[in-house]
Amino acid sequence: MSKLALPAGLVDPDAAAGPAAIIALTEGPATDAQGNLYFSDIANSRVWKLSAPGGLEVFRENSGRTNGNTFDAEGRLISCEGAEFGPGGRRRMVRTDMQTGEITVLTDRFEGKRYNSPNDVVADGQGRIYFTDPRYGDRSDMEMSIEGVYRIDPSGEVVRVLEQPAIQKPNGLAITPDDRTFYLVDSNNNPGGNRKIWAFDIRQDGSLANQRLVFDFAPGRGGDGMRLDLDGNLWIAAGISRPRTAAETAEYPPGVYVVTPGGKLLGRIPIPEDLITNLCFAGPDKRTLYVTAGKTLYSIPVHATGWSLYPPLKEGQKP
Repeated sequence: MSKLALPAGLVDPDAAAGPAAIIALTEGPATDAQGNLYFSDIANSRVWKLSAPGGLEVFRENSGRTNGNTFDAEGRLISCEGAEFGPGGRRRMVRTDMQTGEITVLTDRFEGKRYNSPNDVVADGQGRIYFTDPRYGDRSDMEMSIEGVYRIDPSGEVVRVLEQPAIQKPNGLAITPDDRTFYLVDSNNNPGGNRKIWAFDIRQDGSLANQRLVFDFAPGRGGDGMRLDLDGNLWIAAGISRPRTAAETAEYPPGVYVVTPGGKLLGRIPIPEDLITNLCFAGPDKRTLYVTAGKTLYSIPVHATGWSLYPPLKEGQKP
């Protein structure tokens, strides 16, 4: 797979990712309407802000080990406060009003038990929020055995929409612009564990049905974060250059893998660093891809237009 070509027509033939900032363990990139990029540094429990002109500053100290981030339709920042890479993880979902700075706790328990480690999050056009809750690493303080996917409804009610055995260890997720298809990264690095990308239909009530396989990274390192472009292609941060266990191979080197909804692999954008974690589209036309990997934030111009609920599409852009 290391000789796999760049995705034809989506990236310049001579394009290459370059560093945009050097941190420690970057994750969870999300962009606002002004072009500012927010991303997590889990190891140092911070959220950083890369401003549109290029200035880098700390947006939030003591972030509760924030991992994934996204913006809802109103431009509020939704964050997964996790429980990995040291103490201080708050294991909850929070929302930040970007005008006032007020932080609202959306949920910190399900059926009275603390979450494992909220990992990634996506919002849909109906005001619903979906997030994943696996646990990687130390499991000694877990209060529930299920590593699931949850939905927060506009009313505030929280529903578990996926659990074992349908999935094993949920990680990245994405929803199509029409709110009809839900994609999930199922990334379990244990022997025989899933390294799969699943698709589901989203029913009118927000529940998920018709599970089907899109792509399988086994026996390599599975995916982590994932985003969609306006043509429906999945852009998946996956792979590793140095296997961490005997159950993992370097068959898929680190990079952003572009896969069609039907499961055809279009190509890979190499990222020269472990561990690649997540990505998002930014810029005025959502044609700059930012990638978090290890200590570095990378950027690369692309020809595809990325999809995100916020900021809204410009006039003339589809859908």
